[in-house]
Amino acid sequence: MISLPRFFQVLLAIASLAMAVPAAANCPPLLNHSVARLQDGAPQSLCQYQGKVILVVNTASFCGFTGQYEGLESVYDKYKSRGLVVIGFPSNDFGDQEPGSDQEIADFCRSTYGIKFPMMAKTDIAAPKTSAFYRQLIEKTGSRPKWNFHKYLIDRSGSRVESYSSLTAPDSRTLIAHIERWLAEKP
Repeated sequence: MISLPRFFQVLLAIASLAMAVPAAANCPPLLNHSVARLQDGAPQSLCQYQGKVILVVNTASFCGFTGQYEGLESVYDKYKSRGLVVIGFPSNDFGDQEPGSDQEIADFCRSTYGIKFPMMAKTDIAAPKTSAFYRQLIEKTGSRPKWNFHKYLIDRSGSRVESYSSLTAPDSRTLIAHIERWLAEKP
């Protein structure tokens, strides 16, 4: 028997999907995906981010690049009012550096780095189980993540995508200049 609170979680998830369906009709193909949220596993349509500049990052809690969480949160905080959203996709695909459960990852991100940008549930990034969303990012850029904290920047229309290696810091001049240029473009 399903518990009452779990019943309401399922009902809310179904309602969320139903509300996302009309948006999907106008949604750019790249964003026309539903993914599970980190904090509760509920499905979330990426279509809700259409019209925004999106910085997608595959993350890991036990990586030499994990300190980039701080820079990602800072960039998100600085530019979210202008239309930037940072979306984290934890993955255990590179060096087994994200072994925890979704709840453990959420607790780590919140307590260690104060992360407020959207985080999705653990995601397969590397082949052969690459998620459909990441397959599209790879196809559009010709660039496959080789490690944690690889970044993809998506323009407001969802048609242009740029790829940045893990070595690119969130506050690098090149990445910030690109974010600002795409934020200046009208949706």
